[in-house]
Parts: sequence; structure tokens; C-alpha cells
Amino acid sequence: MQEDKQRWNERYLDNPMPQSVSPLLEKYISHAKVGQAVDVACGTGRNTHFLANLGFLVDAVDISDYALDKVKNSAMITKIDADLDKYNLAPNRYDLIVNVNYLNRRLVSQMKDALCSGGVLMFETFIVAHGDFHIPTTNLDYLLRKNELLHSFIGLDIIYYEERIDINLRGEKVKVASLVAKKV
Repeated sequence: MQEDKQRWNERYLDNPMPQSVSPLLEKYISHAKVGQAVDVACGTGRNTHFLANLGFLVDAVDISDYALDKVKNSAMITKIDADLDKYNLAPNRYDLIVNVNYLNRRLVSQMKDALCSGGVLMFETFIVAHGDFHIPTTNLDYLLRKNELLHSFIGLDIIYYEERIDINLRGEKVKVASLVAKKV
């Protein structure tokens, strides 16, 4: 865990991320009932702050204590410094789960159960591009396969799903999958 924490702290320090809210979250937030939310791998809080400003009580979870220090102190936000390889989502707890630019398949399998009835999942992350865009190869364990995200959430009511070419926060061309789904 210390090695992961140090790596992520250095990444946030060396490459500060823009603080713009995820367009997916902005576009589909009206589908979620204001209540308890979790921002998985929240980073410096770009989506956490947006949700808290809308009235959500947000669990902001990340391994980087450097990034969590950038998340505002607020009665609406609970900062959780946790190794997401070991962290578990509580069953039937969340009205909204937000997972942007992060993949942990162990948590994916917990997300359906962590949603309350009527809860919404917003999930967006990278797909294997097989070097299409000349970006250095990353660990394939952290990249989705084609249609994997859609298949992972069969049983939820799919509101939106798309796989597309996009530009990441660093201005690089990437492939991403986006999903918005509701537990009925």
C-alpha cells in the first residue's frame, strides 16, 4: 500500500489534473436522487465538490493523502484514505456511485450491491487501445476490454452506454467507455 500511495502522491504532485467536472456526471446527474454518494478514486475532488454543492453527502475515497488534502473540508464530504485494492463498498448504501478514470474489477463486482434501490451508477474509464494513439503501454489490468463495462452491469437499467475516442485530461487521444445505469 505504501508504494501505491507514494506513486499516486507523486503523480498528483507532478501532473496536477484540471478541476473540471466530468461531462458524464454533469449531463446525467438529474437521474440521481440527492442522497448518499461515493466518488471512487476521487483524486483532488473535482467530482466530489460538484456533488457536495448539489446536496449529496459524499464519501470521497482515494489512496493518495496528497490528493485528499486538496478535497475541501466540508460537512457534506467524508474523506476516506484507503487502498482501493482492499476497500469494500457497503451493501445498499449509495444513491449514487461515481467512478471516473479508474478501474478496479474487484470493486466493479461490489457496485451493484452497494447501490440502494433506485440508485444510479456513473462509470467512465479507459478501454484497451492497443497502442492506437502512441501512448506508452499501461498495465492492461486497469483497462477495459470492448463491451466489458456494459456486460459488467447487466441487470441494471442502462440509461446510457457508449464506447468512443476522446481526449483525456492531459490532452491525449484515448478510447473510453461510459455507462450510466440505475438499480430498479
